[in-house]
Amino acid sequence: MTADLEIFDSLDMYGATFALAQQIEAAAQVAAAVENLPDPTGVNAVVVMGMGGSGIGGDVAAAVASPTASVPVLVSKNYECPGWVGPDTLVLASSFSGNTEETIAAASAAHEAGARMVVMASGGSLVELAAEWGIPVVPLDASIPMPRAGIGAVSVTPLVLLERMGFVSGITEQISATVAQLRRRGDQLAVGVPGADEGSGDRVPVDPSTFIARRIGRTIPLVYGGGVLGEAAAWRWKGQFNENPKVPSWPNRVPELTHNEIAGWAVNGDVTRQVFTLVLLRHDFEHPQVAARFAIIEEVCDEIV
Repeated sequence: MTADLEIFDSLDMYGATFALAQQIEAAAQVAAAVENLPDPTGVNAVVVMGMGGSGIGGDVAAAVASPTASVPVLVSKNYECPGWVGPDTLVLASSFSGNTEETIAAASAAHEAGARMVVMASGGSLVELAAEWGIPVVPLDASIPMPRAGIGAVSVTPLVLLERMGFVSGITEQISATVAQLRRRGDQLAVGVPGADEGSGDRVPVDPSTFIARRIGRTIPLVYGGGVLGEAAAWRWKGQFNENPKVPSWPNRVPELTHNEIAGWAVNGDVTRQVFTLVLLRHDFEHPQVAARFAIIEEVCDEIV
């Protein structure tokens, strides 16, 4: 770690990020070994409960699972449990600390409603309640320094459970591919690895992550992602901006934002370009029309943000 990182990254999120591949592998192994999972027969919906750094794992799991899942996979981030939750619902309650009050309240209501449940936590009151209720617990690694550093564990754990219970398939293969990709990308993105200046093809003397950070600078980042996968990623970026450098950030989803938010950039470009930076998150699984909408966004926003 460089001197600058030691000053600005006192909690070592850099180290946690580059340990993500190992974190995912370890969490998948733990989730694969948990016994006494609920009987999936007759389950007609899955709800993942969680807040903040734990809740984003539900967003990622739902984004990955929903396109092929045999039942709806939904995320709940509230004190209340959805009113339709009952004996035919599987509830996965996620709280890294095990003491998140919203998740405890919602999980307690789900238990009262007779839902089939699994708890994901490193300890705390939620684990104690799980023992009282007689439901299985998937332990999250307590050595992870903070929930937002545990994105791999809180995302992979529900996906492995859903695969084991027969609601989705192919998760094991996707995890292996993800781990391999993360290791390749880690080699490319490490501080000190020169990157390419976007749009020019010229090499620049900083790594891509430092380059992006400098481009954003002191502006407020707007993060746009495409489809359900891109939206989950945009919310993750937003949360990281909020909790690490302590700056505001706003995410949105393509194509929805092209029906409303994009109209807001029609005027005041002389002001907005000094205040905001637009971050576009792209992936290989975008719908062709989503890719076309991104091109429109770039054209509209080029001189505005």
